[in-house]
Amino acid sequence: MEHLTRRTAMALGGAALVTGCVPALGGSGSGGGGTAGDPAFRPQPNADYDAWVAAFRSRAMAQGITQATLDRGFRGQGFLPGVVERDRNQTEFRRSTEDYLALVASEDDLATGRPRVAAERGTLAAIEAESGVDADVIAAIWGLETRFGTRLGEIPVISATSTLAWEGRRGRFFEAQLIAALRIIQAGDTTTDRMVGSWAGAMGHTQLMPTVYEEYAVDFQGDGRREIWGSDPTDALASTAEYLRRHGWRRGHPWGMEVHLPEGFDTSVTGRDTRRPVSAWAAAGVRPARGGSLPDHGEAAIHAPGGAGGPAWILYRNFNVILRYNPSTNYGIGVGYMADRLAGGGPLTRAFGPDETGLTQAQRRELQTLLTRRGFDAGTPDGVIGRGTEEAIRAYQAARGLTVDGRASQALLRALRQG
Repeated sequence: MEHLTRRTAMALGGAALVTGCVPALGGSGSGGGGTAGDPAFRPQPNADYDAWVAAFRSRAMAQGITQATLDRGFRGQGFLPGVVERDRNQTEFRRSTEDYLALVASEDDLATGRPRVAAERGTLAAIEAESGVDADVIAAIWGLETRFGTRLGEIPVISATSTLAWEGRRGRFFEAQLIAALRIIQAGDTTTDRMVGSWAGAMGHTQLMPTVYEEYAVDFQGDGRREIWGSDPTDALASTAEYLRRHGWRRGHPWGMEVHLPEGFDTSVTGRDTRRPVSAWAAAGVRPARGGSLPDHGEAAIHAPGGAGGPAWILYRNFNVILRYNPSTNYGIGVGYMADRLAGGGPLTRAFGPDETGLTQAQRRELQTLLTRRGFDAGTPDGVIGRGTEEAIRAYQAARGLTVDGRASQALLRALRQG
């Protein structure tokens, strides 16, 4: 689940339990950031790494990996410097909930996802019937992880996990992933060449780490293989449902819903760890954003990242199950929001308001559009001020003789509007 294409430069803290690290958005991310064509993600000479692999072979054989599997597994593999760089830098990225949703659950993402989900509706319904996990939640995880299978990742898993095991920051974790990956190859589920994924070794349509694949992957198609790497997402979707089911998903219960908080609401009681009976939240004036009364599915929390006047959600127990897949609150909100939109729901009923730059999301999109129009490429106008936009701002400021700080502001927007 580390997405550093659009999802990977956006790691939001914590470490994803299924995919090994949090989605990052280098440019949610889906499918893992970095491509096999990037020199940093092609094997490079490294004598220390080679020595580590030589020593690892005996440890692997002691755990039941055969010499033949080791030979097959490491053929063509090697040290990937880009993987080390990505691992060391992922925690530098922080995004607001507003930015996160813009990056992983935009209208463009939905336009990509709706026809792909529609094509899998029968499969998703069958998976829901068997597992009890909401079909749209499963589809939303597919969307956040690999943009509905369009970005599965291209990095060889053996190279990625062995590089990170050698590097040592999380050596024990990644050596376990490497052993699991070799066991998967030894069992015949896939081959070394087909076992590709993200820079941290997450694989398939829903980005499972090798140890998670071993424990939770299912053969939903009944063909004798747990196939998550190919064009058919069936087994990957079913495996994700199995993971959520075994971590306590409650059949027929929602993940949460958007709510409106009354004026003057005490936001000190918000946060996913502050759980109260639904009746207490209702008595405090919390109301569903689209009317009606609050559904009672046991104790719930309120999440209001933009304050009482911005978007807010009531979070039920199933939200915490989603967080077992990735512990970032923003990830959970992204999955829930995407699921609701795939089910036919509308966009948020309240806006987040200006950010620390003093600009609203609409104004930030306008700023990006104007920069590009003036010849300073700010990329997709998504309202997220990332590295690309900052570089475009610096270039614009330098060309106009302004102070070069790369910062978005109301003054910069006014200057751009004037031409």
